[in-house]
Amino acid sequence: QVQLVESGGGSVQPGESLRLSCAASGSISSVYTMGWYRQAPGKQRELVAGISSGGSTNYADSVKGRFTISRDNAKNTVYLQMNSLKPEDTAIYYCNYVSAWLNLWGQGTQVTVSS
Repeated sequence: QVQLVESGGGSVQPGESLRLSCAASGSISSVYTMGWYRQAPGKQRELVAGISSGGSTNYADSVKGRFTISRDNAKNTVYLQMNSLKPEDTAIYYCNYVSAWLNLWGQGTQVTVSS
């Protein structure tokens, strides 16, 4: 069993920053990918950023240059640093853990960007 615990969401004004964290615990694989997805009201869930065990990253075009994903393998934790936030970044953000035998989602954390 693997558990994911997310934190760091909240309400901010345009241009401000937030940092999301997702800690995995339990039977963690030695090789796994973690990522952040988001879902805005009335829209499909979309990939925001992902990071492999080796540190390779990928980003949605809409967040490149503003968001940074990183991971601390010793803590089995992935972070999403979100800078220059825009109203269109408003969504529920979900952490995702993928190993050879498991695809797991966090409970989601709300990010609201509004003036």
